[in-house]
Amino acid sequence: MRHGGPLQRHNGGLPWGLGALHRGPAPLFFASPMSATAVPAPALRHPTLPLFTRRAALLGAGGLLALPALGRDAKPQPAAPTVWPQALAVPGGVVRLSLGPAATRPVAQARQGHADVPVLVLGDAIEWTAVVGIPLAAALGDAHINVLLPEGGGARQVAYTVAPKQYKEQHLKVSPRTVDLSPQDQARFERERDHQAQVMATFSEQPAGGALQSLRMQVPVPGRRSSSFGLRRVFNGQPRNPHSGMDIAAATGTPIVAPLPGKVIDVGDYFFNGGTVWLDHGQGLLTMYCHLSSMDVRVGDVLRAGEAFCKVGATGRVTGPHLHWGVMLNRTMVDPALFL
Repeated sequence: MRHGGPLQRHNGGLPWGLGALHRGPAPLFFASPMSATAVPAPALRHPTLPLFTRRAALLGAGGLLALPALGRDAKPQPAAPTVWPQALAVPGGVVRLSLGPAATRPVAQARQGHADVPVLVLGDAIEWTAVVGIPLAAALGDAHINVLLPEGGGARQVAYTVAPKQYKEQHLKVSPRTVDLSPQDQARFERERDHQAQVMATFSEQPAGGALQSLRMQVPVPGRRSSSFGLRRVFNGQPRNPHSGMDIAAATGTPIVAPLPGKVIDVGDYFFNGGTVWLDHGQGLLTMYCHLSSMDVRVGDVLRAGEAFCKVGATGRVTGPHLHWGVMLNRTMVDPALFL
């Protein structure tokens, strides 16, 4: 559902092997766990089982031959995800924490700096789950969220462990103006940063008019992933903040669609991000779309999943057309790939 009227832009904010069973005079062998030497296996005794008939043996052999052979160097394929977002307890990842049963949805909070930030909680009276974003700058090791107890009874902690992850690093030589901002550009950047901090603090229950049935997202635009989440960039020898989204290369004017139902909470033209739209999907789950050439929505519009609302561009500080897509949980940018 969209409102009519002209587009309003805001210019004040930022941002495995198979073993064949052999029956015959030769003994069976198994590999010793402490040595590569094969040792005889204990005799198998099945006095009540009849001997294989020729027909059964042939059929059995045929069945074994029909199975795909796994080479020594074959790698096991990862299991397809069954829940979204996928859990990956690393900086920039997502952790799923069981909160147990409760008659009503628990209130959970994550401590970030000096603030207690509300956390997304899904489920029902049988089982509630907190879906927590982990900051890229998070310390490794023990961490926890707080779950508020009813009737002012304090809070209980639910713990998890943050594991290390090594993200790629990229060294670039760029124009000094790209790294060192003029006083005017710095002032604009700071105004935009303060505005976007307010946008990122959005926490609503059902902005699109109903509870989400799944957090699995669709890719907002077709194209090659030109830059991955977490990439650490060094400009002219100066380290910069890690890449906090996914870049998808596409031609200017390519339509971008909403990955989930959501509500438009910000539309702006910003110094670094260029044309930008923020969507609210509920309970602190936000998505951001940057460097846009066209924004066909305004604040307050409600979008269906798969509905086009903006177009790829090369606005802001970029070297070519692409979509910078960001996903935020509890005011923390997390890897969008975990939602696909």
